[in-house]
Amino acid sequence: MRIIFLSLLRIEDIWKESSIYADLMRKFVREGHSITIVHPNEKRLGLETQYLQGTEVSYLRVKTGNVTKSNFLEKGIATLMLEFQFKRAISKYLKNENFDLILYSTPPITFASVIKYLKKNTSAKSYLLLKDIFPQNAVDLGLISKRSPIYSFFKAKELRLYHQSDVIGCMSEANVEFIKKNNDLKGKKVEVCPNSIEITPKTLGTTKKSDFDLPENKVIYVYGGNLGKPQGIEFLKKIILKNEEAMKSYICIVGSGTEFSNLQHFFVENKIKNAKLISQLSKKNFDSLLEICDVGLIFLDPRFTIPNFPSRILSYMEYSLPILAATDKVTDLSKKIEEGKFGLWCLSGDTTKFFESMDVLNESDVRQIMGENAYKYLIENYTVNTSYNVIMKNFKGKENV
Repeated sequence: MRIIFLSLLRIEDIWKESSIYADLMRKFVREGHSITIVHPNEKRLGLETQYLQGTEVSYLRVKTGNVTKSNFLEKGIATLMLEFQFKRAISKYLKNENFDLILYSTPPITFASVIKYLKKNTSAKSYLLLKDIFPQNAVDLGLISKRSPIYSFFKAKELRLYHQSDVIGCMSEANVEFIKKNNDLKGKKVEVCPNSIEITPKTLGTTKKSDFDLPENKVIYVYGGNLGKPQGIEFLKKIILKNEEAMKSYICIVGSGTEFSNLQHFFVENKIKNAKLISQLSKKNFDSLLEICDVGLIFLDPRFTIPNFPSRILSYMEYSLPILAATDKVTDLSKKIEEGKFGLWCLSGDTTKFFESMDVLNESDVRQIMGENAYKYLIENYTVNTSYNVIMKNFKGKENV
C-alpha cells in the first residue's frame, strides 16, 4: 500500500531513530509498503518546506510555527495554522500521488480538512491513532472552561476529525469506552490499537551508575518524559521532599516541558540531595540511563476524567523495569499493571500508598520478578507487530497494493 502519515512530531529518519511512530513506520516499510511522512519544520529551526523523495520512505517537512516546547498562546496559534499549512504543502508537493491509507495521530485535532482533502483526491481510507483527547484534557486540568467559546471551537474540531476517520484506534479499552460514550460516532469503527515499539537487541553492562552521578547503594527510581501540567508536578514535589531522608531509594527525573523550570527552582530552593533533575536526554543516552535504573515511574494528574495511557511505560518495560504508577482513577493502566503483575499503582496524591509501594519495590527479589513480568507483558501486547496487524486487518486485500 501507499501510505501517508501525518505527524505533529518531527521524524528525521525512521532508520536512525526510535519512537512509537518511527518504529511503526519501519514495520510498514519492512512489510512492503511505501510511506510518505508529513511533519513540521518548526519556526525555531529556520527551515523552509522541504520534500525529500525516496523509494520506500519520503519526507515532506512543512514550515510551521513552534507547535512544541512553546508557551500556551504560541502553541495554540501554531496548532491552528497547521491544518492550512499541511494542506497547502500536500497540494503543492503530493498532488500527483494516490494514497491507499492515511494514518495520523492526535495531537493535533486540527487535521480534519487535510484528511477530507486527501480522501477527496485519492482512493485512501483513513485511520486515526488516538493518543490525546482534546479539549477535554484541558478542561480536566482547569486550563479552559467547558462553557467557553474556546472549548466549543475545539470540540467541533475534534468531532470533525472523528467523522473524517474510517477507523479510530485507541490506546486501551478505557479509551474506546470513553470515546464511544462521549461522542456521537454511529457507524464508526472504534478499536484498541495500543502504543507499541520495536524490540531491538540490547548490549547491557556497558553503563555504570557513576556515569550519571547516581548513588551505587540505592534503588534508583527513574521518571522520563514530559514535565508539564498533565503529570501533576505538585505531587511529584511532595514525593521528592519526603524521599529526602530515605536510606534505600533515590529519584532521578529526566525530561522537558512547561514545568521543568518550576522543578529546577524547587530543587534549588529546597536543596534537594536525594534526587536528581536532568534536562531531556537523547534516546541513546536515556536508554543507557534505564540500563542502570531499578524502577520506572509514571505520574498523571488525579483530575483527569479521560483515560490516558503514557507511552513512556514501554521504555521501562523494554529494560525489564517494574512500574510504580501514580495516576488518576479512570485510566486502565492500573488494571494492566495488576493483570501483568509488573508493578504497583496508587492514586496520585496518596503519598502514604506511594511510599508503601516504594518499600515493596525496594526489595530486589520483588523487582526481579516484576521486571521479568514487565518484559514478558511488553512482548505479548505492545510490539509493532501487534499495532500493524490491528491496523491492517481493516484493509484486507490491499496488503500488496
